[in-house]
Amino acid sequence: MYAYIVKRMLMVFPTLFGAAVVVFLLLRLIPGDVCMLKFGGEGGYADPEQIAQCQELLGINDPKIKQFYDYISGLVTFDLGKSMWTQQDVTHEIAIRFPLSLQIAIMATLVSILIAVPLGVISAAKQNTLTDYFVRAISIAGIAMPSFWLGIIIILGLLIGTQAWTGVPWMPPIFYKPIWVDPAHNLSQLIWPALATGYRYSSVATRMTRSAMLDVLREDYVRTARAKGLIERVIVNKHALKNAMLPVVTVIGIEFAFLMGGLVVTEQVFNLNGVGKLFVESVTQADYTLTQSLVMLVVFIYVVINFLVDLMYAWLDPRIRYS
Repeated sequence: MYAYIVKRMLMVFPTLFGAAVVVFLLLRLIPGDVCMLKFGGEGGYADPEQIAQCQELLGINDPKIKQFYDYISGLVTFDLGKSMWTQQDVTHEIAIRFPLSLQIAIMATLVSILIAVPLGVISAAKQNTLTDYFVRAISIAGIAMPSFWLGIIIILGLLIGTQAWTGVPWMPPIFYKPIWVDPAHNLSQLIWPALATGYRYSSVATRMTRSAMLDVLREDYVRTARAKGLIERVIVNKHALKNAMLPVVTVIGIEFAFLMGGLVVTEQVFNLNGVGKLFVESVTQADYTLTQSLVMLVVFIYVVINFLVDLMYAWLDPRIRYS
């Protein structure tokens, strides 16, 4: 087991290096740069000399090999440099937004688990009944509805509902406060995007839970447990559920990693200044330094989550042994 952990940890480095090479090359293939956007604007006149000075100052005119060496050296020494657009430290730019995105991802994942696992188990246990059809309809509706549309509906519902109930319309707070500073303010702001996003991603996990449970419930050891007279609740909860969790854990892990950088539209709807919004701004502004750092952050999160999911396999299924 320890040898497997060490081996997987060593595999992180070539994975991150490969991702660094790909993102570096792809960004340099995009026409234009941050200096052209800064001084050229939208179709306005740009002084070539001013643009050249900016490019020289930011190192854009340096040979690509030197730029790549500086980029990799910064990653190795945890010096991500400064944003080409704002001239602020990239670490600072990410740090002020990362807690918000992390909290939404955790809350949305918890919402997804609380919805998906019970509904998936009930749907499998009540296969081809009205309950099963109802759960499947809920999951299909979640897949069909984009999370940003559901977010808009939630905001409208809050406005209309509070107006009708109290006479004063209410909306979630705009400014973010950490949960340890003001828990009520924090939860009243982030619970709504977490619900919208969590329901959307619970739909996939619900269908996966149902499918995995149906496969497990057809196994010989489940039939043996029924023949011995065990009640259905014990068979489902104690014997079947744990063995059906392997594909579900994979789906939930991938969803969590995606949520760390994929909440762009949801953040726009709820006016949240998170990592997803920063990602869009950095790409729009051709901010190579910031975009590269954000991509590497997401890649690192994906690698870590996949590693933890693999370790959970051994805990959920004793038959799995790593060497």
